[in-house]
Amino acid sequence: MCGICGVVRNDSQQVERSLVEKMNSRLTHRGPDGEGYFFSSGVGLGMRRLAVIDLNTGDQPIPNEDETIWIVFNGEIFNYQKLRSDLEKGGHTLKTQSDTECIAHLYEEHGDDCVNFLRGQFAFAIWDTENERLFVARDRLGQKPFYYMVRQGHFYFSSELSGLLSIVGATPEISLPALDLYLSLQYIPEPLTPYKGIYKLPAAHVLRYDRKGVYISPYWQLEYEPKNSPSEPELMEELRIILSESVKMRMISDVPLGAHLSGGIDSSIVVALMAEASSLPVKTFSVGFEESSFSELGYARALADRYQTDHHEFTMTYGDIPTTLEILLDHFGEPIADPSAIPLYHLSKMTREFVTVALNGDGGDEAFAGYQRYWLDPYANLYNRMPQMLTERLVPFLVQKLPDRQDQPIGTGLVNGLKRLGQISTIDSRASILRWGSYFSPQWKKRLWKVPLEDQAESYLTDLFDSAQAVNFLDRTLSTDIHAYLSGDLLVKADRMTMASSLEGRSPFLDHKLAEWAARLPKRMKVRGFTGKYLLRKAFADKLPSDILDRGKQGFGIPVGSWFRGPLAGWAREILLDGGSLITEWFKPQEIQKILDDHQSARENHGKRIYALIMLALWANRK
Repeated sequence: MCGICGVVRNDSQQVERSLVEKMNSRLTHRGPDGEGYFFSSGVGLGMRRLAVIDLNTGDQPIPNEDETIWIVFNGEIFNYQKLRSDLEKGGHTLKTQSDTECIAHLYEEHGDDCVNFLRGQFAFAIWDTENERLFVARDRLGQKPFYYMVRQGHFYFSSELSGLLSIVGATPEISLPALDLYLSLQYIPEPLTPYKGIYKLPAAHVLRYDRKGVYISPYWQLEYEPKNSPSEPELMEELRIILSESVKMRMISDVPLGAHLSGGIDSSIVVALMAEASSLPVKTFSVGFEESSFSELGYARALADRYQTDHHEFTMTYGDIPTTLEILLDHFGEPIADPSAIPLYHLSKMTREFVTVALNGDGGDEAFAGYQRYWLDPYANLYNRMPQMLTERLVPFLVQKLPDRQDQPIGTGLVNGLKRLGQISTIDSRASILRWGSYFSPQWKKRLWKVPLEDQAESYLTDLFDSAQAVNFLDRTLSTDIHAYLSGDLLVKADRMTMASSLEGRSPFLDHKLAEWAARLPKRMKVRGFTGKYLLRKAFADKLPSDILDRGKQGFGIPVGSWFRGPLAGWAREILLDGGSLITEWFKPQEIQKILDDHQSARENHGKRIYALIMLALWANRK
């Protein structure tokens, strides 16, 4: 796992070495084990290395035999051993044992189609000296990042925003439409960033840059039809085989590895399969809270006990928050309002004390339909067919009188779900995550902004829904979540928080072969009644304790509601209403004051809204 950066000029003039070195220095945490550079006419490439595979000869940049192709690579290719064997049979000479070198030779052999042979998580840049062009690719599901900008015709790229910001001089102009999307989605979706002129390469896309400009195109998309036809027992067996293979591939490492164990179904299955494949106890790592309704440590311990893992735990408190948020923003470079980044950062920091690689359960919910809203959506669609007087006025008015359950993660529980009915009736059903998970509805945003902006969040999601290679509503929603929520929030959080501690995260559920197989499952194999992940639960029922198997989805939530009403209340007010806060130039202070007052009085649970505004304020004030 690494950090990569580079500059390609459009005039073939020499790239300043100090410029690339400055960018690369901001990526040291992604690769503490070494650095490397390549400079030639009009191009400069840099990388920082976290040594995981081929510790002795895997330094980058790496060329092909005649040094006409040079690559810098961030990620892991899990089928590299077979690729290497096939390349050598085809006459290629490889000088290292690394997966990186395989990509250079695949490009030599297949050109831009080389990306179709790769099974793993990656973002890489290849400089083709003969054609004087840069070829870039990002993995299918968006596990590894790639930021870029074009200035005066020259192309700049980096694994993190900080690399680009380190060389731009004055801070780029902030994009308020991007921040409006942030309020709706809790993140800024690809290809946007909070800055005008700086972009993210979307997942499953390639980029080509030469003197004529930048060209971007997709190379892969999930297809949900035609459906798999085998019987349920046959599908269960197929799932056990393909997921076991995915786990074993991700256990290939020349350094110690372990697993993040949340106590949920997905990470528990991964640990169970690791335990079966390993001759030594698996090292597992879990994080919890003093607030019992948020902590899953008991479930994690049950799984750890069953498989006799070498188990380690960390308990978070509110005192970790202020300092941690500054660290998070250092690595995100942009506001992201997912509070679970906080425990993941501390969990990764603890994990890195013992191992260099950690497997996790990311992606299981989007592949196998794990979120409650997947089975709630059909009922919400029926509700929206009721008379508008009921759905848009009477019912929302009545349910808002109900008290919030302050001891539950927001968005869970019957009362908290009912309080979303007003939002459900005003948002397009195709934008499922907005109906159930958005912190700020369009109405909220209109009250906040001093100058109203056109709301683009709903159309962004409905466009993804309509373009999905699927037929039924559930599959279209799953496809939308994979392209938006998974790649824009969950995997950004996973990459930055693990790499902040120089820890490599690996996600067996994000193997694209598994994702393709899961997409073709019939709807009834994903959602059955009031339960998601039907086939996944059934296929691995014999490997999990019953209390883990039977529990609903909790999510990696933290008790921000109680913290912002208690020990962090004064700190939150200072951050959000201080006269020096940039967000008071964008938002109406009286509306922020009302959010804080209503939360403090327990009239409503605004914990996550406050968190989103704090992250935005802290980010804005750093400029």
